[in-house]
Amino acid sequence: MVPMEDSDVKGLLHLKKKDGYVHVTGEIMGLEPGQHGFHIHEYGDLSDRQGKSAGGHFNPNGHPHGGPDDEQRHAGDLGNITANEDGVATVDVKAEGLKLHFVIGRSFVVHVTADDLKSQPSGDAGPRKAVGVIGIAKPNDEEHSAG
Repeated sequence: MVPMEDSDVKGLLHLKKKDGYVHVTGEIMGLEPGQHGFHIHEYGDLSDRQGKSAGGHFNPNGHPHGGPDDEQRHAGDLGNITANEDGVATVDVKAEGLKLHFVIGRSFVVHVTADDLKSQPSGDAGPRKAVGVIGIAKPNDEEHSAG
């Protein structure tokens, strides 16, 4: 993950293919304590310092925005991550129904505030705090990294 303007957020995430889901793990540092919206966005484009070039939430099925447990939601709706008092969020997300090959080249985005899991089109999570392109790393137990 790389920081957007006026941000010191950084981190490394790993994706691992499981039966019927993708397991996302890692650590993101430099956040304000509390909840932050966490999504997969359409593009792995970091050219805009506000993160807008990453596009909207990855949504190949045209569903409305929702929480990670909602039956109809964007494929990229991963909910919220929580940063502790030191500004560190330990990520451990089970992304149900997501296929690893569909997200390579897209991006993870961490937002300034929490995703309310209902507001359309994107959960009212505020500006983008950090963006990381999802790429392919040297295989290590089938893990792939974004950071």
